Amino acid sequence: MSKATLKFIRLSPTKARLIAREVQGMNAEMALAALEFMPNKAAGIISKVIASACANGDYEPEEVTILSCRVDKGPVLRRFRPRARGSASRILKPTSHIFVEVGTVIEEKKAPKKAEAKKETPKKVEKSAPAKKEADAEKETAEEKKKAPAKKKTKAVDLNDLKLLSGVGPAMEKKLHAEGITSIQQIADMTKEEIAELDAKIGIKGKIEDVWQQEAQELIKQHGKES
Repeated sequence: MSKATLKFIRLSPTKARLIAREVQGMNAEMALAALEFMPNKAAGIISKVIASACANGDYEPEEVTILSCRVDKGPVLRRFRPRARGSASRILKPTSHIFVEVGTVIEEKKAPKKAEAKKETPKKVEKSAPAKKEADAEKETAEEKKKAPAKKKTKAVDLNDLKLLSGVGPAMEKKLHAEGITSIQQIADMTKEEIAELDAKIGIKGKIEDVWQQEAQELIKQHGKES
């Protein structure tokens, strides 16, 4: 196996790689013959690198195969061209590094597979009758637990949260707080006179007596059960 490298060639790596892909894996003699008739600039340069790689290992082109033909990106030369109104446009001139590796193909002998050692399977130990009954009972209890529906957790009732009542939002809660009502217990204990005064101020139109007081009493009962 021998190698050859050519660096800092004034050639775009993308254009050179098109030719390098075509040549890789070919016989060196066939590759040199094919490159001779290609019109690309990269074809003539790569053919010289292949010939150099063959000469470095004292090989004849017909004896070897191109194992690797790689094109790496080199430094970019930056030039400028004068343009209108005192400006300048940039010109980029890319360079490439070409690497070629040639050698003879040797077929590797496939090593015979080692016979896998047979693993001895452990014999199943038969369980006694009482042990089987216990195991079956444990399985049944585990299945019953899985089938049983999970209990839903109920949230604790906060008697200071007026928004638990239907139709009470943040705006209505602020109005009730302004009138001195801050808990559900106060709404449940309100008299008819107090309800009439609050209706006149807020304009709820009988909602306290018909709806809120009933809901407040139910929430107080629920709170008493939880406590």
